[in-house]
Amino acid sequence: MNNLRNEWYKRELSDSESETYHRPMEEEYSFYSAVKNGDMEFVRKNLNQGDFTNPKGMGVLSKNALTNLKYHFVVTAALLTRHCVEGGLELEQAYRLSDFYILKMDSCTNIETIAELHRDMVLDFTGKMLVLQKNAIISKPIVQCTDYIYSHINERITINELAVYTTLSPSYLSRLFKQNLGISISDYIREKKIEKAENLLRYSDYSLIDIANYLAFSSQSHFIQTFEKYVGLTPKKYRDRHYHQTW
Repeated sequence: MNNLRNEWYKRELSDSESETYHRPMEEEYSFYSAVKNGDMEFVRKNLNQGDFTNPKGMGVLSKNALTNLKYHFVVTAALLTRHCVEGGLELEQAYRLSDFYILKMDSCTNIETIAELHRDMVLDFTGKMLVLQKNAIISKPIVQCTDYIYSHINERITINELAVYTTLSPSYLSRLFKQNLGISISDYIREKKIEKAENLLRYSDYSLIDIANYLAFSSQSHFIQTFEKYVGLTPKKYRDRHYHQTW
């Protein structure tokens, strides 16, 4: 214990005599508050500054630059999770999202891929908080619908099932959904399935037929046609462009 204390005193003295410093706390508060509030414009601007990979102001958690960045990634994921849960993000969803990105980061082999994954993670959390902000002004049955769709995205979801779940008639629920979100239920479901497909194409080795089956498309051709309609690229071209082979 004494050896550790003496080592810390020496380290504290050497650090105080150097130009080593950490970024101001208010900068971190502003960043995490922006994520929590779904402020996509502020978050994008902050990410474009490249602070995450800038060693100036970054604490040294490892003498190895790659390992040091990985440690900071985990810290960021933990703080994002905490702030977003405080902002209303469902606890289990926040933990699953954090675990997903940390596991992906664990296999990264260079700083560039970690930086890109960090950007994806931050924007993902911010996007989910933005949806929560919008949900705050929509009716309870529509929130129930969006939660149900999120939890059953790998199933074939029908308007009748949602109507039973919300105890509303299919016709009334359809009108209410369109009034609240400006999009039909069926189009919303397709959009969410395509968003999930994009993640699977980028971060997994599942084949197109496996992804089509997992997301309950009627066939692989239907999946390809729908994906291209929403994304502007075929699933194969999208994977060729975005798949991270180094992870």
